[in-house]
Amino acid sequence: MSAFIDECGINVRGGDGGAGCVSFRRETFVPRGGPDGGSGGKGGDVWLVADRNVSSLIAYRDHPHRRAGNGAHGKGKKLDGGAGKDTITHVPVGTVVKDRDGTVLVDLVGDGDRWLAAEGGRGGRGNSTFLSNKRRAPSFAEQGEEGQERWLRLELKLVADVALVGYPNVGKSTLISRISAAKPKIADYPFTTLEPNLGVVRLDGGADFVVADIPGLIEGAAEGKGLGHQFLRHVERARVLLIMVDLAMTDGTPPAEQERVLLQELGAYQPQLLERPRLVIGSRADLEGTVVAPHDFDGPRVSAVTGEGLDQLVYRLADLVREARAAEPVRDGYVVHRPVPEGFRIERGDDGTFVVTGRQAERAVALSDLTNAEAADYARERLKQLGVEKALARAGARDGDTVRIAAFEFEYFEDGA
Repeated sequence: MSAFIDECGINVRGGDGGAGCVSFRRETFVPRGGPDGGSGGKGGDVWLVADRNVSSLIAYRDHPHRRAGNGAHGKGKKLDGGAGKDTITHVPVGTVVKDRDGTVLVDLVGDGDRWLAAEGGRGGRGNSTFLSNKRRAPSFAEQGEEGQERWLRLELKLVADVALVGYPNVGKSTLISRISAAKPKIADYPFTTLEPNLGVVRLDGGADFVVADIPGLIEGAAEGKGLGHQFLRHVERARVLLIMVDLAMTDGTPPAEQERVLLQELGAYQPQLLERPRLVIGSRADLEGTVVAPHDFDGPRVSAVTGEGLDQLVYRLADLVREARAAEPVRDGYVVHRPVPEGFRIERGDDGTFVVTGRQAERAVALSDLTNAEAADYARERLKQLGVEKALARAGARDGDTVRIAAFEFEYFEDGA
């Protein structure tokens, strides 16, 4: 049986763009053929796609790298290179993507939702695209852009209709095994459940709903005590909360106190959880009075062992789930998430140089030969149009200062970079 993995790191890298070609038309009786260098193909993208048929992140535990295909180089006779192949990476519905410092980048909450995780590099333009009245025979082309690469953190928050919430060893696993086809590990000691279990409950009328057996909570779970935050996040997306209090608690803790602690931990973790529809039931009714005196509990009593109250419980949960689903806004198809394009920024290096970073600025100097006067003029004009020249002046650049863009260094002058 495969392990359940709900956290992992993943490395994504877009494909590199193909380089543009420098070529001139050479044919008999055409002594002055114009430029005909084709452009390089775009590198492939890496997409994360939420898929309801994927239940765990285990596929990324031992194989975290996902890379897209590279674009082909351009050729003469205006032959453009082919685009690199995209890589589609399937993740469970409910996957949250974070960067390495913990910032949430996207939340894939619906089946089919997709996010552009790593953009492929743009293909370099061939010299035929630089033809103009000013440049009649351009002898330079653009290099292909490198694909984006980064490490991401994936965290899964289960999407279930009902979440079972209770102390350890309160009978949650036994209950889900009785009302669904799930087969969780069951034993008579705390923290038997070390990973969430999902079960589908099917009713005679054809309706069904998903129940999640969440590992037991204890006081202080919201601060990470016990299994803490590791499993509390799986409660976040549940439409209905089923609070299970033990009627035969070994230490005699009354049901009212158990309910208070459980709600306190849920509210401390995420206050909105207390606004969810919830049902409080007394569990292990078959053992009530065998450990301590019977408690004063006026809610529904169930026993997953004898089956007492299970039919009524299932239909009551189905009603709550039906009401919760009806209150949700209707989704129209899936959502495509794309990162907002970044501009450029200027930083001061340790050696006093001005370092310009950002894909737009780096594209401006990614030419086949910057020693070519035409290419240098083109790069200078592009940087000026992007506003890099004014930004350097605002940053305090003076004549003679060194400016670094990608792998190139330039000497700054007031009329250009």
